[in-house]
Amino acid sequence: MSTALLTHRDGLLHVTPPGMPEQEARLDYIQRALADLDLIRVDPPIADDASIALCHPQDYIDFVRSKVPTDGFAGLDRETDAETFLSPTSYNAVWRAAGGAVKAVDMVLDDEVQNAFVAMRPPGHHAEQSLPMGFCIFGNVAIAAKHALEVHGLERVAVVDFDVHHGNGTQALLQDDPRALVVTSQQIPLWPGTGQASDRGPHGTVLNIPLAPHTDSTHAIAEYERQVIPALIKHQPELILISAGFDAHQDDPLAQLNWTADTYTTLTDMLTQTAQDVCKGRVVSVLEGGYDLDALAACARAHVQSLMKATQ
Repeated sequence: MSTALLTHRDGLLHVTPPGMPEQEARLDYIQRALADLDLIRVDPPIADDASIALCHPQDYIDFVRSKVPTDGFAGLDRETDAETFLSPTSYNAVWRAAGGAVKAVDMVLDDEVQNAFVAMRPPGHHAEQSLPMGFCIFGNVAIAAKHALEVHGLERVAVVDFDVHHGNGTQALLQDDPRALVVTSQQIPLWPGTGQASDRGPHGTVLNIPLAPHTDSTHAIAEYERQVIPALIKHQPELILISAGFDAHQDDPLAQLNWTADTYTTLTDMLTQTAQDVCKGRVVSVLEGGYDLDALAACARAHVQSLMKATQ
């Protein structure tokens, strides 16, 4: 089988204020970095409210819809930060980011492709039930996980988040469901200030892996070998989802880890091999962070090439 790429020009129309690191150029760089690869290219659909409501209450969905401005920018943050905005052309991007994650799950579980990468923005792993934050509006990967459980009837799924920031939203959206294992590695100390190893969630299905500033790839890979892979094998997910943030790269301006593009190749290889062992190779990866544009492009390409290699 093959690898699907779900991306759309609407992701370029989610405009953010000047100077914001989560900018439309992020997707442009990724799309150009993947342009020559032999991928099954699919337009991500606009999600319906029922899919988003797997993780977010309807009044929050309605709130987001109501905040799309006719001009300028509308801030969404509720007493958290000042980083999450909508522009007049954001609506399709926001709803397609969620819809792409859901569509990717459908394609993988229906055996249309072996694995998939959803290259859309805005990202999602900081969004909580009714709380947008950290550039994130809907919990795209958590919605995809719930879709796999509730619509496809899977008994167990796992999310692995290697973004440099803690996936507090994904944890909040999934930790009450013992069918979902949530694994997230992150630099600590760093915003949003959560993700301590002692936080295992109410069912013991959360695995937080704090990494000290300046942690290099050797240590990170060792922690994945020591903690992440055994946790996945123990949980036996029928689908592995990846929150693919590329901001642990040594050039990223928002953090201080020392990963390289090769780190993402190795981690993706490890995850796809584990997927081969436990869930027929089924992997859905969803874009999160990454704010040095050249590093983002190189890391996304390395990640997707590893996904492609796993289908051969």
